[in-house]
Amino acid sequence: MWQFLRNLFKEKKHIEEQNPMKKYLIVGLGNIGEKYENTRHNIGFKVLDNFAKEEGLTFETQKLGDIATYKLKGRTFILLKPNTYMNLSGKAVLYWLNKENIPLENLLVITDDLNLPFGSIRLKTKGSDGGHNGLKDIQDKLNTTNYNRFRFGISDAFNKGKQIDYVLGEWTDEENENLNERLQKSIELIKSFALAGVNNTMNAYNGK
Repeated sequence: MWQFLRNLFKEKKHIEEQNPMKKYLIVGLGNIGEKYENTRHNIGFKVLDNFAKEEGLTFETQKLGDIATYKLKGRTFILLKPNTYMNLSGKAVLYWLNKENIPLENLLVITDDLNLPFGSIRLKTKGSDGGHNGLKDIQDKLNTTNYNRFRFGISDAFNKGKQIDYVLGEWTDEENENLNERLQKSIELIKSFALAGVNNTMNAYNGK
């Protein structure tokens, strides 16, 4: 009898682990390499690095990116930092969605946004790439603009013709002072996305 119950429990646990609706792919966009580490364009990497640090997770280099796995209340979060460079991010996203059998609605892409004030956070379920090369490649590879993206505002405080220098530049001292609180709020948003759903999360965090 006890053996039967143990086997039943193991089978139930296996089924839960295989349920694709309980798995989420959280993708932070950025460029690999030390020189990009603290740049505005790498906020996606920075959010996931802080998530991993807070939860004691370790990233491991696997195919097309660095991966860390986190479990919370029956959900599995697969954190992905593509190592393909920003302009080819879609290849890694598509590969891991297919490998882990994760539905498109459980994908969340974290990216910088010039059109939002510094530190402002906004979750959207669809939209254009807005001229962002990482989002553009994801759109091309997934063949849709209907995927969740978490935009982190980096503001547009640059002179004409200096956009590339700005996004690939490092945070100012003032921005760094406020960054930790914004990163903490970002981690809360990611957890809420999986636990409370995208609509509730948008209502709770957008513009906060």
